[in-house]
Amino acid sequence: MKFTALLMAVCAAAPVMAQPTIRDIMLKLEERQKMTGDVRANVTLTQQKAGQGVKKTDMEYYRRDKDDAFMIVMTAPESEKGNGYLRVDENFWMYRKNTRTFQHINRDESIGGSDAKADDFETRTLTERYEGAKDSSGKEVLSEEKLGAVAVWKFEIKAKVNDVDYPRKIYWVSKDNFLELKEQAYASSGTLMQSAYFPKYTIVDGKYVPVNQMFLDEFEKGNKTLVEISNISTAKLNDQIFTKAYLENLSK
Repeated sequence: MKFTALLMAVCAAAPVMAQPTIRDIMLKLEERQKMTGDVRANVTLTQQKAGQGVKKTDMEYYRRDKDDAFMIVMTAPESEKGNGYLRVDENFWMYRKNTRTFQHINRDESIGGSDAKADDFETRTLTERYEGAKDSSGKEVLSEEKLGAVAVWKFEIKAKVNDVDYPRKIYWVSKDNFLELKEQAYASSGTLMQSAYFPKYTIVDGKYVPVNQMFLDEFEKGNKTLVEISNISTAKLNDQIFTKAYLENLSK
């Protein structure tokens, strides 16, 4: 048999890999990134606002997955030091040191006045909050593209719960390792509100953590926030950390 004919026969016999669904890709993304258990880290937000210069905020972040709890306490600048956020079960509070008061807030609340949302720090999975979007013909909005030199899956998702920061998003996920590289978030009107980029990951306990994240405000051009995560620990955290009393104590 000639080589060409042999090659054609081999290709015909080889199984053809089916294109994944949007849910397949979302589940794979979660598998690569979702950490379970306790997490502590330092987070720095560097925010640039048009005509207002640059503001840098440092914070300590604590998360406990067993009851979807997290706490954030600001450590710098001095004007923000001691302020914080606490979420336990369905309760989410913002704490202000100067008035020593807790105020109930929503998941779409910005953190430290930045473009980063509280929803970016919580533990609910992507598939708990969103599902694949379909076009008018009922076909999933999913394609194979290039983001720079990287082959990606580009797909659209829509919210299936009401308490999310944005009802519609578009993702660019690397085909090679199923890591998110870019995201666009849209309002219900269809207006592009925010673009996000995830240029750097690190591996912690076998999971990928996006330690550099860039959020661009597409509605108010010129505004952007850089999120940098460091000193990540997965050691067990004391339950008392996720209490109002503990956050108040840290703020003294």
